[in-house]
Amino acid sequence: QVQLEESGGRLVQAGGSLRLTCAASGRTFSKYAMAWFRQAPGKERAFVGSISWDKRSTYYADSVKGRFTISRDNVNNTVYLQMNSLKPEDTAVYYCAADLMPWGTAQNMARGRVNDWGKGTLVTVSS
Repeated sequence: QVQLEESGGRLVQAGGSLRLTCAASGRTFSKYAMAWFRQAPGKERAFVGSISWDKRSTYYADSVKGRFTISRDNVNNTVYLQMNSLKPEDTAVYYCAADLMPWGTAQNMARGRVNDWGKGTLVTVSS
């Protein structure tokens, strides 16, 4: 099991940028694909983006493609979500997630294969 802690969420104006950080501890971070999900008020949790264990592949939801970038630092056990051109509809609690199995691809996590969740960080985008 891995422990995940998100940070960086805050109130931002539409069109602005924000970078979320997820710090991981526990099992060997570098072996596992990682992902970000989000849950908007009154909606189900939804996939945002993911990155393979070796950084070779990334995968994004259509709604954020071209605006958000996921990256990871396997030395410092951290995964990031750079969010640009933010829109009010990006308002949500953002969750960091770790893959169930090691050596996974980014697409596996897009299908919901998650073993561990963080507690989330709130991003609010004002119009």
